[in-house]
Amino acid sequence: MKILHTSDWHLGRSFHGVGMLAAQAEWLDGLVATVVQERVEAVLVAGDVYDRALPAVDVVDLLDRTLVRLTEAGAQVVISSGNHDSAVRLGFAASLLERGGVHLRTRVAQIGSPVVLPVAGGARVAVYALPYLEPRLVAESLGVASPTHGSVTEAALALVRADLAERRAAGTVHSVVMAHTFAGGGTASDSERALSVGGLDVVPLAAFDGFDYVALGHLHGRQELSPSIRYSGSPLAYSFSEARQAKGGWMLDVGPAGIEAVEPVGWPTRHRLAVLRGALDDLLSGTEHGHAEDAYCHVTLTDAERPARAMERLRERFPLTVGLAFEPEGGRRRAEASYSSKLAAATSDLGVCRGFLDHVRQRGPSEEESAALDEILEAVRLAEVSS
Repeated sequence: MKILHTSDWHLGRSFHGVGMLAAQAEWLDGLVATVVQERVEAVLVAGDVYDRALPAVDVVDLLDRTLVRLTEAGAQVVISSGNHDSAVRLGFAASLLERGGVHLRTRVAQIGSPVVLPVAGGARVAVYALPYLEPRLVAESLGVASPTHGSVTEAALALVRADLAERRAAGTVHSVVMAHTFAGGGTASDSERALSVGGLDVVPLAAFDGFDYVALGHLHGRQELSPSIRYSGSPLAYSFSEARQAKGGWMLDVGPAGIEAVEPVGWPTRHRLAVLRGALDDLLSGTEHGHAEDAYCHVTLTDAERPARAMERLRERFPLTVGLAFEPEGGRRRAEASYSSKLAAATSDLGVCRGFLDHVRQRGPSEEESAALDEILEAVRLAEVSS
């Protein structure tokens, strides 16, 4: 059988103020096509189905349509709640949805209740989907005295191991654990919400020892922490730190003896990111930047002085530019002086104005701007004299 490991759909998210629902619908079309073509029997979503606790109506409708299409294609869908989801809202009607092949795991009480899938040869796969475990909220129900992400995860996995041991005593059972957490060795991106202050509360990999496969969610980069412990990452790039990441999920081939293969799978979309760096004129003329003309761009300009109308000029070639930074190249950076020292050095009102412009935009006024400032200052002087 084939199992597809995904996570961090973040349906309803926006990118620098631009809605991403169309791009999300596009990759979901690819997901459904893969399920049909590969005859996938189970789709796992390891948390953060939605981007916010109270998603918009059209976002909920997109998930609804997708679940219908996946189950019509013959796949069981196992969903656990993430730190962005409202566990209560996501888990609504879970018992009813389970009859249709959608298995929601959003409560601590469900941790020891796996979704059991049959495998050829009489074996079975038990999928244990842990909801996101906020330590302060679940510590008491898990019997944990010191609430940390590590301690509550280990307590939850103890419940999983106890149930798994009983099932294995009755026959061949392979184990898949889903968890939405920050596991040791994972590489973070800029688009994830920190699970703890300072990001120090990391769950050690040893906590997941003994399971055939651990399907992790939360970190947005697809990565392998060990042959049996992996993050699928988010299906789309949600920050420019993810511009060079390969997006998608993992496809598991499971046979009577267990996990036989794990391969990456992806769903390309028109949502692409580009990170550009260089002098403005070079960026506007260089043929090597053609790939970025229809991508969302973050541009760092290295000109010695901040070019005039930089964003406007960039958008003539790269219309989806949404981020702009200015970093003059090392040897060309001007010596920085404090604003107060610049004021002290000014010998006229015009000098004060010129110094202000130079300080805030790292470029002095043009001849036209200087002439306009001179005219305004003269008008103010005449008004003061006449009064």
